[in-house]
Amino acid sequence: MKKFVSLLLVFLSCNAYTADDGEKFRVLYEKEWAFRLNEFPSLARENGGKDNAHLITHVSEKDQLRRYRFWKQIKLELAEISCENLKREDCINYRMFARQIHQFLADYETRAYLIPFNSDWGFYLSWNRWGEGTDFDSVDDYRNYLSRLQALPTVMDEYIALMREGLRTGMTQPRVILAGREVPIRKQLVENPERSAFFKPFLKLDENLGAEVKQELTTEAQKVVMEAVVPAYQRLLDFFLDEYFSSARTTLAATSLPNGERFYQEQIYLYATVDMTADEIHQLGLSEVARIRAEMETIIRALKFEGELADFIQFLRTDPQFYAKTPHQLLAEASYISKKIDGRLPQLFGKLPRQPYGVAPVPESIAPFYTAGRYVGSPHSAHRGGYYWVNTYALESRPLYTLPSLTLHEAVPGHHLQGALAMEQGDQPDFRRNDYISAYGEGWALYAEKLGVEMDIYETPYQDFGRLTYEMWRACRLVIDTGIHAKGWSRKQAQDYLADNTALSIHEITTEVDRYISWPAQALSYKLGEYTIWQLRREAESQLGAGFDLRKFHDFILALGSVPLDVLKDEVKRWVSEQGES
Repeated sequence: MKKFVSLLLVFLSCNAYTADDGEKFRVLYEKEWAFRLNEFPSLARENGGKDNAHLITHVSEKDQLRRYRFWKQIKLELAEISCENLKREDCINYRMFARQIHQFLADYETRAYLIPFNSDWGFYLSWNRWGEGTDFDSVDDYRNYLSRLQALPTVMDEYIALMREGLRTGMTQPRVILAGREVPIRKQLVENPERSAFFKPFLKLDENLGAEVKQELTTEAQKVVMEAVVPAYQRLLDFFLDEYFSSARTTLAATSLPNGERFYQEQIYLYATVDMTADEIHQLGLSEVARIRAEMETIIRALKFEGELADFIQFLRTDPQFYAKTPHQLLAEASYISKKIDGRLPQLFGKLPRQPYGVAPVPESIAPFYTAGRYVGSPHSAHRGGYYWVNTYALESRPLYTLPSLTLHEAVPGHHLQGALAMEQGDQPDFRRNDYISAYGEGWALYAEKLGVEMDIYETPYQDFGRLTYEMWRACRLVIDTGIHAKGWSRKQAQDYLADNTALSIHEITTEVDRYISWPAQALSYKLGEYTIWQLRREAESQLGAGFDLRKFHDFILALGSVPLDVLKDEVKRWVSEQGES
């Protein structure tokens, strides 16, 4: 009761707003957003901006310091505004904006920017997709793209300088995860420009451009790829092989980095948005692992399988019936599941997004080290939908029994549904609409996997076991991530724990553990977010009884856009109170 009264007082005070503070806050966040668009041209392009379409983001120490000083001043100005004097919606905006500014400052103070890649992704990989992510509607679009390619070598050297400083200070990725990371870089070292990912936009130029313009653009593209892009990637490869790989740290834990305790806690706050210690998260993970394991054993008994959990997992890993024979078969199965889910969404959702999505393979250049699937969104202004990527590399490690869970998570009602609806929140400030909070987004996507039970998506006990192995996988992450980064776990210890408790393939287990090592705390967001959403749903069902409407509950959560878990809790409790009154 005391908690409810305090929440009510916060709600009332947020509505006893003053126009002065509301206007001050609007002016402040609009000033900061304009700064952000100017500093990060890719962000401007994603939001439909054309003014800086020829630029790319600079990352030197000088650029990092300039941004830090600006955001430090923004924090001081924000402190002069009280959330209690704002409208409820602006109070949410205030809390989210304050969190973003805190994280910008923390990234500089912990020097996180000195580690600009992990086992899953990196700046040099995102650059490869510039061509795919650009809408070429005019000659200017091609010329702007070429200008970005011409600027790439300078920024490549800035990144190398940052990583060199990381080597000097001990702020590096662990050496153990680096083997093979040079492969995607080597793929850019082409002898023929037409084989470069950066040249793809010029392979099929619009006929309306005219022969002379087409020839001019093609010639310029060939030159910039071979004289600017390829040498820049060669310098990166030489740096990795000659300096970084041999001199990177031999420890695993984020807490072993300079200022490591704060670094790891800030990463927990960034990705999980919870005020929990590593030990509290570890214990929750152990509890969830035990619960899910009991559910797994129930399915094994129902199938009358002769053997223990480890035997059943070995059966799933090795029986050919559970694996696609060709990449097309795997993509076709993913497409079938996607369309089946599409038709059942209205059962659980009142509002669906306008933007569609497609199914495509993970790009060949990154597939060997990539996760099983990923959702790749598309700006609302683009002439394309989002994409659900499915990894067709090493088919013997891509079990079909986990494909329904993967599809529910990455496509709908997971990432695509949540992300596409968030882009339609036109009344939210840009800084909020463009935010992606992992605990909310990944938590929602994991929650979406279990919604497949209510939509009758899982057709066999093996697929239902696949759902549980995915949930177990995320629960294991709570144990493993904190184990590695706060409790001294070895890589082998983490691999064995994941292998003993999930039916993931050995290849996936290796890539996943390396991801947790190289990307501290991100893996915590899934289970902590999903656990919170289920807690909120059960509380709402309990309090509203027959008045609980699941479609309205889902629509409300998704209408918030991406929010931290503390904001999500407060808003759902307010919504439940309003539903009870009505």
